[in-house]
Amino acid sequence: MSEPDLQSVGTTPSRADVQRWRRYLADERAEAAVYRNLSARRTGEEREILAGLAEAEGRHEQHWRDLLGDEVGRPLAGSLRTRVLAALAKRFGSVFVLALMQRAEDRSPYADDADATATMAADERIHGEVVRGLANRGRMRLSGTFRAAVFGANDGLVSNLALIIGISASGADRHFVLLSGIAGLLAGALSMGAGEYVSVRSQRELLEASAPHPEAQHAVADLDVDANELALVYRARGMSEVEAAAHAAEVIAALSAAPPSGSVPVVRSRSALPRPSVPDDAADHEAIGTGTSAALSSFCFFASGAVIPVLPYLFGLEGWPAIGVAAALVGLALLGTGAVVGVLSGASPLRRALRQLGIGFGAAVVTYLLGLLFGTSTA
Repeated sequence: MSEPDLQSVGTTPSRADVQRWRRYLADERAEAAVYRNLSARRTGEEREILAGLAEAEGRHEQHWRDLLGDEVGRPLAGSLRTRVLAALAKRFGSVFVLALMQRAEDRSPYADDADATATMAADERIHGEVVRGLANRGRMRLSGTFRAAVFGANDGLVSNLALIIGISASGADRHFVLLSGIAGLLAGALSMGAGEYVSVRSQRELLEASAPHPEAQHAVADLDVDANELALVYRARGMSEVEAAAHAAEVIAALSAAPPSGSVPVVRSRSALPRPSVPDDAADHEAIGTGTSAALSSFCFFASGAVIPVLPYLFGLEGWPAIGVAAALVGLALLGTGAVVGVLSGASPLRRALRQLGIGFGAAVVTYLLGLLFGTSTA
């Protein structure tokens, strides 16, 4: 038996109830539009998943229509946030939209609203997990280069602001501060780019070293069936002794049943020589990114961050006015990078932005105090 419709049992909804239901109805329409727009920009499985989410939002929309009955009135606009997301989804369809929709689904009020069914509340919770999974695919594609970009920009902002403030506090003139800032920009950008390249290349080489040797697969056909050393390979890769023996027997049985063509058959369930028992190799490589892309991203974003504190000195400011303008510009940039990280991680953009700001300014204050100390001691 379905859950009762309030109007069908003769209960007259209050004005507040009608307004709330109409708001829910508008939001469901807007969320369905987000998923439809995202679906239109995808292909294959992701397109089908997003279309399924849009259909589910349509069922929720019908629930509020049924409750409202004659009170449904003219369609209201969804929340500004959801309408902006629908517009972004239509034009870009990026992981940013999915990450924001993940937060929207996680904040659904249905679990605490008696007029929403338990099924709807459960749907919204599961929708959040579905969107989280889709967003994670995009995060995996972004994470290698994005990590280098965010770290590079943040390091450039903080390190060069701290350097400039420290030198300014020591009493150096504008030209010396400007020269120091440019030197810090170039040295830091080159160091970040080189370090990121070495780091990513080393990590990729470690992953490649964990893959089975390409010639080892051909040796499987000639293994001693009684000794069956293939089981040792599986145990070394992380299987238990029982699992290794069972899977080795499966592989050997498949080889024995193969036609005498001299070729090694493909075991469809699992490869004869599996990858290590760690996350998927291809996914690891995708998440890490390439050394060149990581190095270029790190170099460019460090330089773009490090140039911001230098700008006031380039335009002729010095002393406290230059420090104030540099700090304000860097503060805005730190808030921006923190908010972007928050959006992509599905966390609070404001909290992440304030965290970035606090860390960056904390480092700058410490450096300024050290500059005062050394400037006083050398006077």
